[in-house]
Amino acid sequence: MQLRLTMSPTSNATQILCAGWQHDVLQMRSAAHTIDGRKITEVAVGIMLRKDKRFLLTQRPPSKPYGGYWEFPGGKLGTGESIEDALARELHEELGVSVIKSIRWRVLEHNYSNACVRLFFYKVIKWNGNLSGREGQAFIWQTPPIAVAPLLPGMLIVIDWLTA
Repeated sequence: MQLRLTMSPTSNATQILCAGWQHDVLQMRSAAHTIDGRKITEVAVGIMLRKDKRFLLTQRPPSKPYGGYWEFPGGKLGTGESIEDALARELHEELGVSVIKSIRWRVLEHNYSNACVRLFFYKVIKWNGNLSGREGQAFIWQTPPIAVAPLLPGMLIVIDWLTA
């Protein structure tokens, strides 16, 4: 197994680059807590990409932690749920779309003040349905420079990766 961890100098993010994603993800998923004992929340994240290279950002509802911040859509994995199933469920619940084609991309761990999250990023390149903020959230297609603020801190490095 080849696994490389790198820390971002500008955030609390740990980038996890995996060779042989499926094998490594299974091992990563078995680690449910950080070294200091904090629970790790696993999250499926969809980077919905259009052919013009714009990506979708959604605004977190005011009732959630970091309410009003912009992020890529997605959500927590349910007990026993695969990453792909969680991604499909979350994009349908949040935006009313069905994922047709997605590509596993990267894994990132980020420490927020309220949680440590392991983010499984997928590039969603084909979907069915008309976008609708089903939880009342706003959404916008973007390309750098980003025209909305504030961005969820864990998303900053991801936007850099998309534009590299």
